[in-house]
Amino acid sequence: MNWRDRTVLVTGADGFIGSHLVDELLLRGARVLAVVRRTSRSQVTRRFHNLSPQAVGKLRTLIQTDLADPSAIAELAAVQADTWFHLAADAYVPASLTQPSSVIRTNITSTVNVLEAARIAKPRHLLLTSSSEIYGSHDTAITEQYPLRPATPYAASKVACDRIAWSYHNSFGVPLTIVRPFNCYGPRHVYDVVPIFLVRALRGEPILVNGKGSQTRDLTYVQDTVNAFLSLAELAPVGDSYNIGTGVDHDILGLAELVLRITASKSEIRMGPPRAGEVDMLRADSTKLRRATGWAPQHSLAEGLAKNLSWLREHLEEL
Repeated sequence: MNWRDRTVLVTGADGFIGSHLVDELLLRGARVLAVVRRTSRSQVTRRFHNLSPQAVGKLRTLIQTDLADPSAIAELAAVQADTWFHLAADAYVPASLTQPSSVIRTNITSTVNVLEAARIAKPRHLLLTSSSEIYGSHDTAITEQYPLRPATPYAASKVACDRIAWSYHNSFGVPLTIVRPFNCYGPRHVYDVVPIFLVRALRGEPILVNGKGSQTRDLTYVQDTVNAFLSLAELAPVGDSYNIGTGVDHDILGLAELVLRITASKSEIRMGPPRAGEVDMLRADSTKLRRATGWAPQHSLAEGLAKNLSWLREHLEEL
């Protein structure tokens, strides 16, 4: 798809994946309407966690709103954009263990409001971001047809968003693609296993591995994930779901050991108690995505970690 001069809406534009998606869309010449969470600081300073001042300056429109508020429906419905990417979510899984009702309410209500707005605005294509967490544990590579076994309130909220979105496509004809990214990492990400391990290694702090460390994750570099999103936007919006993952899973203890090697850190690996709702194995089968778009990941884990490490070294004092 030629993105030049196409008008694109991105919710969660100041998030980890969202900000990288915005950067890539701007690079490709798209007119980007960015939806970000409203805060007093950002409204006054127009400075954000992940969107750079340069990116903000290139945006067609900056919409600061609370997507969970009913007023967001009218705000988004007034937008004229060809393609919508909905990435906004409360995505910090541990928060759903201490504040489950808040995470569930935010994620589901925000998504319903976006879907309601899409019913009115009628974009050509809405790509809704789901999650690999919806699958829970399986002992083989996971296809889109696998049973959904959410193990945490966050995962359950994403199941709800995933299925509600499909119901809007089925009942109201909302032009939809459901995107299910597996564990994404890279610059600007600060709260998941890869950045936590890297930061602790750089600071010489102990690296805590929960449980036996045998649990595995399919780790996909953020630029590869963004490229998959953009490839999926070229498909017909017929309500299909697609996994984004490398097809290779890595055990968490092995990841900790790899982090120590690439950082030359003397940090100690410590074993801790299992986390509540821990998923034993996540490995994507992205055959459907590859066949439909020709997408394939371009970064090995070693290459992605090297780029992630370079960024963290430059921003360590800010974290």
